[in-house]
Order: sequence, then C-alpha cells, then structure tokens
Amino acid sequence: VQLQASGGGLVQAGGFLRLSCTASGRTFANYFMGWFRQAPGREREFVAAHRWVTAYYSDSVKGRFTISRDNAGDTVSLQMNSLKPEDTAVYYCAVQGKLGNSWSTVDDYEYWGRGTQVTVSS
Repeated sequence: VQLQASGGGLVQAGGFLRLSCTASGRTFANYFMGWFRQAPGREREFVAAHRWVTAYYSDSVKGRFTISRDNAGDTVSLQMNSLKPEDTAVYYCAVQGKLGNSWSTVDDYEYWGRGTQVTVSS
C-alpha cells in the first residue's frame, strides 16, 4: 500500500491551498481516510476524516477546510481556505488498515503518506 500526496506550499494568511492524496495497493472505499498535521515541537494532530458520505473535522479547521473523496474512494482531498499562520505544519494523509468506527487519533490509521509542508505567512 502506498499513499501519494500532492499540494502544499507557501501562502499568505487568508489564502487557500488544496492537498490531494491517492492510495494504491488495495481498495479503501469503506475505510476512513484522513488528514493529520504536525507542527514543529508538537504532536501529530487530527485535521479531517472522511468515510462514505460523512466528513469529520477538528474544531480548529471546521468551516475553513473541506475534505472530499473521489467516487472510487481511493483519493482524498483537503481544500484549505482562510488559512492562518497557525495552520503551518507538515500535513499527512492516512488510511485505515481495517474497518473501524474511530477516526480522530493516529492509532486509528495504519497507512501514512510522507507528508507535505504547508506554510502560511502572516
């Protein structure tokens, strides 16, 4: 299983970016796919997750970020609007390895992408 992420970069506060991540090696249509982020000196934290037609968000990004998946369920995207300097972090996509109903912790996911840097300048 491989997760290939794209997107990220440098943007001014108030701007937007879009991240995408495609999983290959097996089918993940019924599994949670999610995004986490990790800022320097901090633990990796949950950002958003998606399964079937339902999306879940952390309070810090709710209303600004939108997670979506393609029809096959193997590509997950994260549209990030109204970015703030505190959104600066390395963003990781992840997918469950087995079916489960929990989605917001690192331990809920088995497969991880390599991370992509998002930097928001003030």
